[in-house]
Parts: sequence; structure tokens; C-alpha cells
Amino acid sequence: MIKFFRNSYLIQYVVIALLIIALWIPSFITGNVDVTWRSPVTPIYNLLADLLDFWPPMMLIFAMLLMTFEALFFNSILASNQIINKVNTLGAVVFLLMMNLLPVQTTFYPFLLSSLFLMMFIHTIFSIYQTPRPELYLLNAGFFVSFATMCWFPSLLLAVWGIVALSIIHKGSLRLHLIPFIGLLFPYFIYFSIHFLKGDLLPVLQSYADFFNNISLSVSGFSWLKIGILGFLILALILPWFLPHYYNFEKTVSVRTKITMSVILLFFGILMLFLCEEPMHAAVFFLALSILFSYEMAYLSHLRWSNVTFILLILLVLAAHYVPLFL
Repeated sequence: MIKFFRNSYLIQYVVIALLIIALWIPSFITGNVDVTWRSPVTPIYNLLADLLDFWPPMMLIFAMLLMTFEALFFNSILASNQIINKVNTLGAVVFLLMMNLLPVQTTFYPFLLSSLFLMMFIHTIFSIYQTPRPELYLLNAGFFVSFATMCWFPSLLLAVWGIVALSIIHKGSLRLHLIPFIGLLFPYFIYFSIHFLKGDLLPVLQSYADFFNNISLSVSGFSWLKIGILGFLILALILPWFLPHYYNFEKTVSVRTKITMSVILLFFGILMLFLCEEPMHAAVFFLALSILFSYEMAYLSHLRWSNVTFILLILLVLAAHYVPLFL
């Protein structure tokens, strides 16, 4: 199964399409649409949710198509950064599994929209590594984070990850650190200017102040099932590093550096799980896992038991979506 997805032919894309349809059918059956995620601090998400709210299935169709595009885009990012081989669809499959582990993820929620901009941001940071003049990349990175926060505001924390990543790749001068913040603040300058002209700037600013005042770490959204899933995924991630003879990892400095940045991103993702009422929606953790799992599977040399585990994971994810229909 893993070897099958190490190729990139029409049949692989057909299987990916069938997989995402299978994962999302239960949401169409149950009408898994929730409009309560709108917030004054998520203007881009609110705009799209308002446009699609006229017919709930349309919101699900849009979300499913967005998820499909993001899976393919994620795969292309990994390939262009040599984290997986260029002729490969492993990244897309792993992304789909990680971002659709439970039915609560198969709907149109803020992070799903934000993750598109976050992937652009991560790809931009990765691209800076061997760029002699990274100023334009840094400005773009700021723009992407800004747009991501307008979909899911806790994405702002990843600006800190960006600073850490710049320090790792030795792009850490004060001037370079300031450029992404210019990109981050400029869309908000436009956004706040519009509300100033409309005469409702103060209520908008108050909504952001309320968000920061209400920030707290919480475990109320965790169930034993979610704790078990998170524990299993972390165990599955770290186990290969204790079995190096099973893997033939890419050892170039560039790839190792990007994997290091992804591991740090994973720790940011763990923290962000506690910032959201629904941990499965604070999916930076699953985005980082997708990078690291794809890397491990791309360079796995002993496939027998790994294939069994991979197939079992697919079956368990499908079961998590379909069993509730019969309960």
C-alpha cells in the first residue's frame, strides 16, 4: 500500500478521490454543518460562511473540495522541498488521514480555511533556507500569516514559529525579523481602515481585545478517544527514530533543517490543541504530523508491517466516520 502511493499516476489520484468521498459521505448524511464558529476576529471565514450559508450542503461541498485541493497542494509542497520524492502521492494521502481522523473534522470550520494560508506560509519559510535575498519571501510570509489569522485567529502564534525558524536557518537579523511583521500588519491596516470608514472600528477592536482577554489553556474538549488518538499518533511518529535500520532517511542538510523546523512546529501544534474548545479543530498539530509522517513513509525500507499498520489506520479512520451512523 505504501509502495503504491510512492507513485504518481492516474490510478493514485482516483484512489485519493475515492478516499476523500468515503470520508465525507457521513457528513452529507448527517448534515454536519455548524455556523457557530463565526467570530468577529475571523472576517475571511465569516465572509465565505455567509456566502455558502444559503444551502448547507453547498458549505460541505466547498469544504470537501477545499480539503482535496489542500491535500494535493500539501503534496506538491513536500515534493518541491524534497521531503518526499517528486513522483509521489504519499503526502496527499497522509494529509487526508490526519485532517479527517474524526467526523468533527469533516465540515467547514475556520482552521480548514486557515490551513491553506498556513501551508503557503510554511512553504515560504522553507524556501528561504537557500535564498540569498529573502526579503520578498519574508514579506509574503507575513501576508500569509495575516490571512491565516483572518480565518482562524490563533494562527497568530505561528508568527513566533516563523521567528524561531528564521533563527535556525541563520536569517535572524533584526531587519529581516521586521519584514514579516510589515506583511502581517498591512492587511489589518486595510481591514481596520474599512471599519473606520464604516464607523464601527471600536466594536471591532473590542472583539480582538476580548479574544486576548479570554485566552486560556483548557482540557475541556478532550475525550478519552481523542487522548488515545493523539497518544497513538505521537508514539507512531517517534518509534521509527528508534529503528533506524528500517529507514533510509534523506540526509541532506536542507532536508534535515526543514524536518527540524517541522518538529518545532509540532510542539507549537501541541500547545495550540489546548487553545481551542474542539482540539481536533486546532489542527496545526495534524499539519505538522502530516509533514513528519510523509517524510518517514517516503524513506521506509521495510514495508511489510508498515503496510499492515497503514491499512489498519485507514480502516480505523473510516470506522470512526461510519460507526456513529449506526449508533
